[in-house]
Amino acid sequence: MEKERVRIVDMAEELGLSTATVSNVIHGKTKKVSDETVKRVQELIEKRGYIPSMAGILLAQNNSGIIGVAVKDHEKYEGHVLEDGFVSASINALSKELNWADYFMMVKVTTAWDEIVRFASMWNMEGLVLLGFCEQDYKKLRESMHIPFVVYDGYFQETGGICNLTIDHYDGGYQVGRYLKNMGHKRVPCLSDNFICMDFERIKGCVAAMGEDAVDFLQIPVQEKERIGFYQEKEREILEYTAVFAVSDLYAVELIHYFQEKGISVPGEISIVGFDDSALCNYCSPSLTTVRQNPRVRAEKAVSILQNLKMGIEEDRTVKLPVFLVERKSVKNLNEETQ
Repeated sequence: MEKERVRIVDMAEELGLSTATVSNVIHGKTKKVSDETVKRVQELIEKRGYIPSMAGILLAQNNSGIIGVAVKDHEKYEGHVLEDGFVSASINALSKELNWADYFMMVKVTTAWDEIVRFASMWNMEGLVLLGFCEQDYKKLRESMHIPFVVYDGYFQETGGICNLTIDHYDGGYQVGRYLKNMGHKRVPCLSDNFICMDFERIKGCVAAMGEDAVDFLQIPVQEKERIGFYQEKEREILEYTAVFAVSDLYAVELIHYFQEKGISVPGEISIVGFDDSALCNYCSPSLTTVRQNPRVRAEKAVSILQNLKMGIEEDRTVKLPVFLVERKSVKNLNEETQ
């Protein structure tokens, strides 16, 4: 049978002391505790076989050396959020940068913003990196805790004391639109599960480069099974275009795979462009033309900002990192057909 855990509150009650006094002795804070009391507590600790939890030890320290990474478990990931290309690349890069800076990293996947508060408090974290939550969640977190945190790709009307580390989504979309136009594509649909926030910025950029009348919109379902049904229903309509701009690599690669199973050639019969430059891009066939964001550069910036925020030498602000188009084999040059 597992031995019942010894609690500080139980030892305090047995000794007739406050839990704070017992806790102070356990964590070495004995300047204001008499030698006799210290001896009594230490004897009972030994007698009861008390083992302090790691969380308790860290809470007693000023610097835990821990940076938390909290990721929103959105329904579109269907329980596999850490497998998403953008999320996994971000966490991998953060792990390397935090290790280099002598921090420990702890990852939390959750749907509720208030769980982040408990997560950070439990481990006395020195900072947080937050991915995938909404503007209201970030503002509630700012009001609920005072440790520094950095948001990846937040979308704010006003930052309100929050440091937002994002990329130039608009320019990424613009580069896609300009490239497709230069490759001879006259009309393209933008494929997305929403038309707000970052996806909207990517689409706006594409529209600006190609012209308002050259870009249409196809809103796809969030769930994979429903998306496949959507592709089946809209297949003929999609093939009336010469190219598709999917606002994420996941959707672009998924569409390539769908067409290939139907015997439709990419880019022979239709070209496809993605966004993010995840690991998927080089492993699909044809390799995917996409917009690259650099997770290492963002991770370096995140760690630097957290350190500066902690020292009070960095203001909360929006930092916009550049992106650039990576040309691979999923886009056909239509101009060559007319020469």
